[in-house]
Amino acid sequence: MQEYDVAIIGYGPAGATLAHLLAQCGLSVLVLERENAAYHLPRAVHFDAEVMRVFQWIGIAEKIEPLTALHPGMRFVSAEGDLLLDWPRPQGEGPQGWRANYRFHQPDLEKILREDMAARPGVTVRTRCEAFFVEDQGERVEIRFEDMSRGKVEHVAAKYVVGCDGARSLVRRYIESGMEDYGFHERWLVVDVILNADKPELGDHSIQYCVPDRPATYVRCPGMRRRWEITVKPGEDSAEIARPERVWELLSDWLGPDEAVLERTAVYVFHSLVAEDWRKGRLLLAGDACHQTPPFMGQGMCAGTRDVANLYWKLALLCQGKVTGAAAEALLDSYESERKPNAREYIQTAVRLGGLINTAGTEAALRAALPSADGSARMESIAPPIGPGLGIGPKAGRLFGQPRLADGRRMDEAFRHQWVVVAEADLARGLALPPGVGLVTTETSNAAEHLARLGARATVLRPDRHTLGGADTPEALAALIAAILPNPIPLPEPEMV
Repeated sequence: MQEYDVAIIGYGPAGATLAHLLAQCGLSVLVLERENAAYHLPRAVHFDAEVMRVFQWIGIAEKIEPLTALHPGMRFVSAEGDLLLDWPRPQGEGPQGWRANYRFHQPDLEKILREDMAARPGVTVRTRCEAFFVEDQGERVEIRFEDMSRGKVEHVAAKYVVGCDGARSLVRRYIESGMEDYGFHERWLVVDVILNADKPELGDHSIQYCVPDRPATYVRCPGMRRRWEITVKPGEDSAEIARPERVWELLSDWLGPDEAVLERTAVYVFHSLVAEDWRKGRLLLAGDACHQTPPFMGQGMCAGTRDVANLYWKLALLCQGKVTGAAAEALLDSYESERKPNAREYIQTAVRLGGLINTAGTEAALRAALPSADGSARMESIAPPIGPGLGIGPKAGRLFGQPRLADGRRMDEAFRHQWVVVAEADLARGLALPPGVGLVTTETSNAAEHLARLGARATVLRPDRHTLGGADTPEALAALIAAILPNPIPLPEPEMV
């Protein structure tokens, strides 16, 4: 029986990104996908700078960026078209080294992920292969799957199995996890169109139409693509409301059938769920298999990418035998303890936004729901830290920015998949670092602004670029350095910049 380091069930963006990251660490990876090809119609339409930074790690950021659209922000408007709330997004390069937000066409992303996978050593992708049996045997996991193209059942084994297999996850059933429910379950009609000619009056902002009778969302996508998400009322028939004639009636306030082609119409039930258990033994979950969110923050695919960025280097260390025994169990347990609170906060915020869109038809209602010091209604992007896990102290678990080095490179281009110490120059002098640990100082980069944002004179960054903790003294920094684990890939002696 052929054995792999990691088997991934599901070949969507989360599964594909995880396969890329694990392969970069030298692991053998099997990907099983029941469909023959990537879904050809739009699904996710937004990702943020944190996700683009992960795409930078796997070498596709420069390929997907030209295919994206600018995203200046979101506006909440009343039934009369009055602006109730403006949620602007900063433009230009931000702390992560990329723009804050991107609008994209998911088939473009999946095409790039899959094309680059073909040149990735160590990854075996099997499409039209449906897993139906997963058994944790203690030292390894056996997987049985049907190769539907040949009508043949095959057996393979892996040290670990990650279910990136969506809301109906097979792996989640084997983990026997229940779901935490945050109370949002609504039907919405999703309409994707391709304009025949540009229609600038639709605008580049996402628009939330706070119309209690029929809330709706408009999204500007790349090129001539545009999306509307429109609530389906109780008692309305899902099939009837998705008929082209009915869809054009619902879109009549924005455009007519002579102005665009319907690319896709579908009624979705948006949920707000988080799996109770993300791991059982050698079985783990990532992406929609362990959390489902309403779309109002555009964080569905982002959450799955955050999952695999947290998980990949931990699995690599275990598969390479660099962390063993009780320490290995603790490292795997940290995946859920760190990721779950972060995913939960995004979902709960999306639920709150959904409630506002459904009920807040006036500025006064929004002010009551989103109070600020000056009495205005205001919305700001959130960036919750990860939960307790490997960190030390109150500044642990923060996503750290990506300093620009003196030679113009982004930090992660110089220190890929490495632990990195970032410190003020005087605190960095004379440091004794473990082999393979990078060093970035305020003398040879713009790290000072990133440290100021953290509120510390130094920090240690994990391979996923979350902080191990903050330090203001040599003693505190030495304690952080003592907690550094091995790098997930063999590296030459690091640069000191």
